[in-house]
Amino acid sequence: MTAPVPPHVTVVGEALIDLVPSGDPLTFKAKEGGSPLNVAVGLARLGVRTSLMARLGDNAFGRVLRHYLESESVDLAASVSAPEPTTLAVVSLDPAGNAVYDFYTDGTADWQWSHEELEVIPPDTTVVHFGSIAAWTDPGWLHIVNLVEELHADGHVLVSYDPNVRPRLCGSRDQATSRIERAVSSSHLVKVSAEDLSWLYPGKAPAGVAQDWIELGAGLVVVTSGASGASAYRRDGIAVTRPAAPVGIVDTVGAGDSFSAAFLAALCEAAYASPASIALIESEALDEALGYAVIASSITCSRSGANPPTSAEMTIALGAASENMSI
Repeated sequence: MTAPVPPHVTVVGEALIDLVPSGDPLTFKAKEGGSPLNVAVGLARLGVRTSLMARLGDNAFGRVLRHYLESESVDLAASVSAPEPTTLAVVSLDPAGNAVYDFYTDGTADWQWSHEELEVIPPDTTVVHFGSIAAWTDPGWLHIVNLVEELHADGHVLVSYDPNVRPRLCGSRDQATSRIERAVSSSHLVKVSAEDLSWLYPGKAPAGVAQDWIELGAGLVVVTSGASGASAYRRDGIAVTRPAAPVGIVDTVGAGDSFSAAFLAALCEAAYASPASIALIESEALDEALGYAVIASSITCSRSGANPPTSAEMTIALGAASENMSI
């Protein structure tokens, strides 16, 4: 009998520097960031074998990113040493602790993908997760989407997608919707925030959009709604909802990325991380995966910045949640 292939998640997309407030208005602290980078680190901290395909600038910030990712046990063999500068995002927080970003993206490394650079995807990859700014930004977005279209058509790799909309960067709503729907049609799993959906489809209920995206080709659509929890919509019309975990919010930076990482880790653990199984996931397993991801997201919200939990922290949090439910 052939031994099962251990999960190997390859994340494709940007790795940038967040400049976060550090006291007075003119003082900022440089932190590693970017949704794909955060997801990769979150997966690695949860014990999932993880690679990141990113274009890391051959400069001071690029070296900071590379050192950080290697220290987190993220494999960078398929990443690119790029001549362009590193993308910067200046972060501010609104009164509720929600992050607001001002991006400096012109001519930076993350958007310059070529077809040849993306051909080096690790050959034993079982899951590809992509999305965020690199997946809808010129000129490189089309090469990323072409890659996932090929993988989806091949049928051996689970394709996971998070659009992670940034209205200030993604052009007109019509252009953004067109590019995002093309990505959805070649994804088995889509995770999206209710906030993203409200910008893409004003006035339309998330459940309706989820069903539209399933008709486009997605096998499972997960919608996160902040303090209202998260819901997953299956191809058979069944929806599973988990409430948010109670938490004192410091900020929401990286919370959605921690959710994505934990949800994928839970699917890997439960042997649902394949194209054939994702659309058939049982309600109980789906509920457990949502619960795991909600707790991971809440831990990230309870501390400053994109700081996803480790496996040990998740074990403690799950134990505490179980005790609270039994009281």
